[in-house]
Amino acid sequence: MNETQNNRGHGLKTSRHQVILIATFIPFCWLAFMAVHELGHVVAGWSTGGTVTKVVVHPLAISRTDVSPNPHPLIVVWAGPLLGVILPMVIWGIFWAAKLPGDYLARFFAGFCLIANGAYIAAGSFGQIADAGDMLRHGSPIWLLWLFGFVSVPIGLLLWHGLGPKFGLGNASGQVDPWAAFISLAMLVILVVATALMSPMF
Repeated sequence: MNETQNNRGHGLKTSRHQVILIATFIPFCWLAFMAVHELGHVVAGWSTGGTVTKVVVHPLAISRTDVSPNPHPLIVVWAGPLLGVILPMVIWGIFWAAKLPGDYLARFFAGFCLIANGAYIAAGSFGQIADAGDMLRHGSPIWLLWLFGFVSVPIGLLLWHGLGPKFGLGNASGQVDPWAAFISLAMLVILVVATALMSPMF
C-alpha cells in the first residue's frame, strides 16, 4: 500500500471516529441535560417539604417532575434550570482545575445545558408553557425569565467557542481522539438504558 492509500485509509478511520463522537455526544448531552434539570426539581421538592410523586427522564419523552403536595412551587420550579446550569459548570470546573482528560467534553456539556435551559425558560415565557408558565403563575416577573435566558445562552455559546477542532471540525479535518468517541458512545448507551429502565415514558 502506498502512502496516498494509507493516508486515505487513515482519513476514513478518523472520520468514523468523528461521526461516532458527534452522533453520540449530542444526544447524550440532551438526555443528561434533562436528568440534571429534573434533579434540581427533585432536590428542591424534597428540601422544601414536598412529595415527589413522579420523575420522567426517558429517551422517548420530554422530562418532567411531579411534586404533590408542593408547599413552595416557585422554589421547586426555579431549582430545575438553576441546578441545571450550575451543576454542569461545577463538573467542568473540576475537570478544568484537575486538568483531567476530556475536559472539553465537560465544557461542551456545560455550554449545552446553559443554552438549553436559558432558551427553554426564555422562549417558554411567551407561551406561558411548562416551567416558564409555572414560574409566571407563581409570581415570577417575565423579565426575570428573559434575564435568565439573556445571561445563560451567551455564556453557553462562549463555552462552545473554540471547541470545533476537538470535534474534528475546521483545521482538524475530521480527526478526533478515538477514546473520546468510544467513551461518548459508552456513556450514551449507559444513560439510555438506565433512564429507559428506571423512568416511565409518560
